[in-house]
Amino acid sequence: MMKKILLLGAGRVGKAIADDLARDFKVTAVDNDPRNLDQLTDGVDTRQASLTGPDREDTLRKICEPFDLVVSALPGHLGCRTLEHLIEFGKDIVDISFMPENPLSLDRKAKKRNVTALVDFGVAPGLNNFILGQFDRRMKVQSFECMVGGLPFKRTLPFEYKAPFSPVDVIEEYVRPARMRVNGREVVRPALSEVESVEVEEVGTLEAFNTDGLRTLLETLPHIPDMKEKTLRYPGHARWMKGLRDAGFFEEKPRDLRGVTVSPIEVTSALLEEKWALEPDEEEFTVMTIHIEGSEEGRKKEVWCRLFDRYDRATGFSSMARTTGYACTGAVRLLLDGVITSKGVLPPELPGSDPDSFGWMMRHLKERGIDIKFTEKTASD
Repeated sequence: MMKKILLLGAGRVGKAIADDLARDFKVTAVDNDPRNLDQLTDGVDTRQASLTGPDREDTLRKICEPFDLVVSALPGHLGCRTLEHLIEFGKDIVDISFMPENPLSLDRKAKKRNVTALVDFGVAPGLNNFILGQFDRRMKVQSFECMVGGLPFKRTLPFEYKAPFSPVDVIEEYVRPARMRVNGREVVRPALSEVESVEVEEVGTLEAFNTDGLRTLLETLPHIPDMKEKTLRYPGHARWMKGLRDAGFFEEKPRDLRGVTVSPIEVTSALLEEKWALEPDEEEFTVMTIHIEGSEEGRKKEVWCRLFDRYDRATGFSSMARTTGYACTGAVRLLLDGVITSKGVLPPELPGSDPDSFGWMMRHLKERGIDIKFTEKTASD
């Protein structure tokens, strides 16, 4: 019998997920916005529902009851509570909500309920974790550096940035302090700090700055002395965002303005949603570079990984929707095909350490036009 999958969230990334999974599974998508549901692939069942009201738990329980697995592509602020409810309901989950909370805090509950929850299975966090998990198994890793970003080819002032998902999730990256590991110690630095120039062959000069992208890696791979992740944008973007942040535009605490109570971040997000929205058929790209240093069998070794993906005219899916969405659908298939059998909350670096899971995921991505190139060099080469 065909497996039944429930997709929570049918935005641009959710649409790519639904389209891919509908090839092999019975997919039902839930979203509060009927416009998102109307754009889904034929063959995907839809249901309009809100998961933010006071009865959200009961609503979610009733909706997810008949499904074999749930994919959560909700905004980050809804991610953790939704994940906890789904675990309580005994549902296996693949989550890409990029929640600000630590999903590993729910590991014990998931194991108790005999649930597998694959979390952070996007491009970054996601594929970068998956790759590091594999090379951490193969070699003694001393340092890991990831630089990643998604941008439009057309640069429009002042921000020179657009996104296929909610601005509030992007802003979260610019507010949350960036954790990293330096010489074996966890170090916290401000988001948007330590800006440096990076050359990308296809587009020219970009800038890289600190964001809190390591997440679960700091907990699951404590033996790696040096780890950091930076976000890539066009030059000058970090300065604009830092100015807005420091002026209070990203604050969550409501303010009273002439008798009206408003949250600055909600107003800012609403304004940026239009400015940052990709136009239909707008060309954009996702780039990710990973550099791993360490040793293997006593010899110094370096590994470089590179992903560069473009908007797909044939499907109309943005590169960010493709890279994030297809990493997610790969995780779904690994779980439903029985390649991943462990219980608990599993970030990508854990199943990524398994050679079978790793090879399967790389093939899955390549079949969808996402080719991650690997270069390895040892001291004797």
